[in-house]
Amino acid sequence: MDSFEFENGEVLNEVKVEYMTFGTPIYDEDGQIKNAIIYCHGSLGNYASMKKVAPLVGEGDAFDERRYFFISLTALGSPNSCSPSTTDLKNKFPKYTILDVVNFQKQFLKEKFNLDHVLGIIGNSMGGFVALTSAINYPEYSDFIITGVSSYKVAGHDFILSKFVDEIITSDPDYAKGELTYSLIRTLRLANLAEFNFGLSKEALREMSNDELAYEFENFGNEMIEVDIYDLKYCNESCMYYDVESDLDKIRSKVLIISCKQDPHFPTDLDGIPMAEMIDDSQLIVMDSKLGHLCFNELETISYELREFMGEFDDC
Repeated sequence: MDSFEFENGEVLNEVKVEYMTFGTPIYDEDGQIKNAIIYCHGSLGNYASMKKVAPLVGEGDAFDERRYFFISLTALGSPNSCSPSTTDLKNKFPKYTILDVVNFQKQFLKEKFNLDHVLGIIGNSMGGFVALTSAINYPEYSDFIITGVSSYKVAGHDFILSKFVDEIITSDPDYAKGELTYSLIRTLRLANLAEFNFGLSKEALREMSNDELAYEFENFGNEMIEVDIYDLKYCNESCMYYDVESDLDKIRSKVLIISCKQDPHFPTDLDGIPMAEMIDDSQLIVMDSKLGHLCFNELETISYELREFMGEFDDC
């Protein structure tokens, strides 16, 4: 895009947006796409996270590729779209909020596809924050949203985890230099390792031997040093202060909440059920999955429930 203005007033020019599309666009009498569904990935993911719906795009499935047109963006702040690493601004990149992520996406969809309205928004984890924030700030923008393994605020142990990750990163004196050093690589690894315990369920981790756990822990740390430390810092901070609890009554979209009983981040009793009770016209699906926070990788286990929900929009 030519430019993007952040909530704080800062402007970046010639911003990069990475995206992909999948499915079949259907147009109304005015030539507008009327069946667009936007997919929003989790923290520092990318457009390819849309593969999570791949098992459900066959004929008659919930996300039948003949009926829907999917657009998946790599979000503001994530590598290969406009981010600290992609722009090479590092710690000079503008601070951004979840609303900035929403506005970045919304502006791009208007400029590229002339979309003033979408059929739906699907988001997992941080992507769920994006879906909810969009539905709150632009109540007429989407007919439905699906938010998975997510919540209406970051609180309790999740807030402490975010603070801990932030403390690890900012405590390194090399962080202010804006360039990668050996010390920052070590710090990046430690910051990512703090997240290891919040992916799979407690049951899945308990089933592994300590040797297996040590191996997986080591591999996770080594793999995650490919992440840019400034991308991580900014994304973590944008999520740390996310809280839309007082605005949930502004939502007009139909809402489907997908929760997982074994999710270490946002367990059903603390997040899924309260959110469903606070949002009018919402529906809750509770998954039972040892994948925990990663359960969106097996959406086919709730294919019937998803098909029932999407059946309400068959006349799109």
